[in-house]
Amino acid sequence: MRVLGVDPGLTRCGLGVVDGGTGRTVSCVAVDVVRTPVDDTLERRLLAVSDAVERWLDTYRPEAVAIERVFSQHNVRTAMGTAQAGGVVALAAARRGLPVVFHTPSEVKAAVTGSGRADKAQVTGMVTRLLGLASAPRPADAADALALAICHLWRQPMRDRLAEAEARAAELVRAHQARLAAAAKAANTVSAAVPRRTKARTPGKGVRG
Repeated sequence: MRVLGVDPGLTRCGLGVVDGGTGRTVSCVAVDVVRTPVDDTLERRLLAVSDAVERWLDTYRPEAVAIERVFSQHNVRTAMGTAQAGGVVALAAARRGLPVVFHTPSEVKAAVTGSGRADKAQVTGMVTRLLGLASAPRPADAADALALAICHLWRQPMRDRLAEAEARAAELVRAHQARLAAAAKAANTVSAAVPRRTKARTPGKGVRG
């Protein structure tokens, strides 16, 4: 499976494509960072991110897109820009019918390093080791994008199994409810078909004159 990981942002947007093999083997296909001028207008910066993502989707043809989920930050403006960039990426993927999954930073850290509290240096180091890279991807946005792709490759099978289990459970519930409804309907039909018995009058008990 091939996944495009995206660490969204307006100033720097990390892009990383990773292939998943048998077991937990992963290999880096491409990695880069899209930069936009801070003094440019918002719409032009979003367009630059969109154009770059569109090119990557057409060039590398991933089967899924993993985007970092944005949480509120102290800098509201930065958080809004990050969310807007993520929306542009999700839209580009949706146009191609690609599944989009958002992963939290702690999920990514835990998947790659084993700890949801790992710092950026630890994430970068593990990404470099897991992918067998000659040097660490720079800046950190590039490493984060690769980490997102790895996280998705390793977590998605578990998500699929959980979804299948939930679907099977829901089907069993529906089947059980259908059987109960059918049994209740049959019982009502039998009850309606049985004639009611009238109470016989006791001999000798009539109206006295």
